[in-house]
This record gives sequence, C-alpha cells and structure tokens, in this order.
Amino acid sequence: MSAILGRKLGMTSIFTEDGAFVPCTVIEAGPCPVVQVRTKDTDGYEAVQIGFGEIAERKVNRPKAGHFAKANVEATRYLKEFRQLANKVAQGEIVTVELFNVGDKIKVSSTSKGKGFQGVVRRHHFGGVGMTTHGQSDRPRAPGSIGSSSYPSRVFKGMRMAGRMGGKRITVRGLQILRVMPESNLLLVKGSVPGAINALVEIVKM
Repeated sequence: MSAILGRKLGMTSIFTEDGAFVPCTVIEAGPCPVVQVRTKDTDGYEAVQIGFGEIAERKVNRPKAGHFAKANVEATRYLKEFRQLANKVAQGEIVTVELFNVGDKIKVSSTSKGKGFQGVVRRHHFGGVGMTTHGQSDRPRAPGSIGSSSYPSRVFKGMRMAGRMGGKRITVRGLQILRVMPESNLLLVKGSVPGAINALVEIVKM
C-alpha cells in the first residue's frame, strides 16, 4: 500500500477512450519528503512521516527546523504519518505521484467544507412542518416536536436538531485514478473528493 499528501485544485471533466464523459477532481500530490521513519525498536510502532507544502523559513520554529535538518530535507507546511508506507521508503527520500498507476483504487480523506450553523432542513433534510394553510405561516422549516410526554420527560441524546454543519474529517473510499501526470505532480481522480479548493487531502492506495 502507498500514501501521499496533496492539495485539491478543483474539478474538471475528461472524455475516456470509449467516449464517456467523466467528471473528475484535480489533485496536486507531492512531492513529499520522508521526514522520519518510525520503527518498533524506537517508537513502538512502524510508520512513515512525510511532509507537503512550501513554507517560508521564518515561519518554522526551531524545534521543527531541527527536525527537518536531521532528515536533510526542506521544511514543509504539513506533516502527516502513514503506516501504509512502513518499510518501503527511507528517511530523506521523496514520495511522488509515480507511486500510483491509472486504474488504482484509492481512498481520499480531507476536512469537508464548513457551512456554519444550519437548520434541520439543510442539515438533516427534514421536510418542514408545513400545514401553512391552517394558519401556520412561520412553520415551513421548523423542526417540529422534539420532546416526549410525562415519560421519559426529556429529550433523547442524538436528537437531530439545528447546529453546526460541515468542517468534519471525511473519507471517501473506492475512488479511481484516471490519469497520472508526474511532470506536473497531478492526479486526476474520478468523481468528487471532500474539502474546499486548496484543502489538504490524504491519498491512500487501497
């Protein structure tokens, strides 16, 4: 298994060889330097820490600067650990999109778009109370009754109500790579992936 960090650039569409029109997401993946290789002897588990994204030298604090210098790599904005790369790369190596091939199945993780405080219609797809013809002019998007009678005399935990929506870690599995462009560090992934434009994405080969 393989993994890499990237940045969502946006969506486009392409035509396949058989003429099918396919929407896809463009991801700038890598290059990602291997900053640290964790082993069972030193850390108790096996994993690989890789970095992604340029960052100004003045924005890197001294502990992190020493961490990058020990690996003899340039400082990066993001650091993530993957156990899928264990025992496959060495410290100081560069992970690129050449890890992947056309047709590979991947899973992509990112933070979904934050939508702020939303009502039950948008957040949970409620239909609204309705009944506006019976004098309820202000109830079309209301949640309706949420409580019970004398028993249990409380609102159960997990009740679907209005609240903060989005801004959560989302993983989409089973996506397919349509094209790999090593010269520009780009991947074309079939369909949509979570996150806003320029959001950090984690790509893991399944």
